[in-house]
Amino acid sequence: MIPEFLPNGPAILVEDEQRILVVADTHFGAETGLARHGLHIKSNSKERLLRLLNCIDDSDPDLLLLLGDVKHSIPVTTKQEFFEMPNIFRDIRRKVPFKVIPGNHDIGIEKFLKPDEILSKEGVLINNTGYMHGHTYPSKNLLGHLILAGHHHPVAYLYDEVGCSLKAQPAYVLSEISVENTRYDSEVPKETTRVLFVPAFFELAGGMDVRELSKSRLSPLSRSIIEETAEVFLSDGTYINNLKMMHDDKCDRSS
Repeated sequence: MIPEFLPNGPAILVEDEQRILVVADTHFGAETGLARHGLHIKSNSKERLLRLLNCIDDSDPDLLLLLGDVKHSIPVTTKQEFFEMPNIFRDIRRKVPFKVIPGNHDIGIEKFLKPDEILSKEGVLINNTGYMHGHTYPSKNLLGHLILAGHHHPVAYLYDEVGCSLKAQPAYVLSEISVENTRYDSEVPKETTRVLFVPAFFELAGGMDVRELSKSRLSPLSRSIIEETAEVFLSDGTYINNLKMMHDDKCDRSS
């Protein structure tokens, strides 16, 4: 499996027998949810969709795989989503075949999709690489493989030479996981299971500091991270550091 990072997403292209463009957490319709909390901004869905279509053009994939939280509102579908989602999926269909692995925000999304466009929320295995949203336990057949997961919105806080935190950057975390936390501990494969945590595509998603990911208990995957094996990359693929070393560096700066 050969990955290619697309920083204008963030998105990642996985090339094996197929070229699969992977995008996580687009959160179309989020502006209505933000308005409910007092933040009133116009819909940015057109610009977000254009960015997604540009990623498709740049990578020329055989398949677009959306790792869940394609829409935002739960437990109901908002007027914004009813209006926007059909057009969003129409424009994507015109570019490339796509599949959706539903996330926890995707309640009701099936009404906008064709039956063969929606996959299991526990994840799927394609060409020996696993894909899932990341809020559930993974399907057992994903263990022993590399799994790409959304849901966690990982970001990296970088510091200047005097210890001041710079703007958080979308980040990937690649880590081995402890399968004892995946409820299949009596039947796990001998092969190592690794997870690539994929950053959110939604530009206002905020994020979880990669240093806090394993303690966040956001999912069975995050609490299974083996930090000594975890490596952090920016959205363009730039290597940052080992996650354990980033913890140590933060402690050094605060002392």
